[in-house]
Amino acid sequence: MKTAAKRGLYIGTGTGLVLFCVAGLLPGSFLGGVAGLKITGALLGTPVGATMLSRVLVGVSMLLGVGMAAVICTMGSAVGGWLLGRAVDAIRFRVVVRREAAERA
Repeated sequence: MKTAAKRGLYIGTGTGLVLFCVAGLLPGSFLGGVAGLKITGALLGTPVGATMLSRVLVGVSMLLGVGMAAVICTMGSAVGGWLLGRAVDAIRFRVVVRREAAERA
């Protein structure tokens, strides 16, 4: 792996983790909870009671929502940082090749 691509990957991953902590944790929990309530309502009946099964289903769906938000934020930023690093490496390589071609001529 090239140095700029590796550096971009690490910077993108760190940025994604911060983005997740700031803007992904709470919405992921809310969206997962709403999905869990919809699933529980479909399986157990519309007025969702406070049974153990309904609480477990909602809790698991909230955890899945938070996990998906973490994956999306972290992986999206990591891929973006890696792509920017690859672009920088490609530009550097092009400059070096042109410089070497000019020296040979």
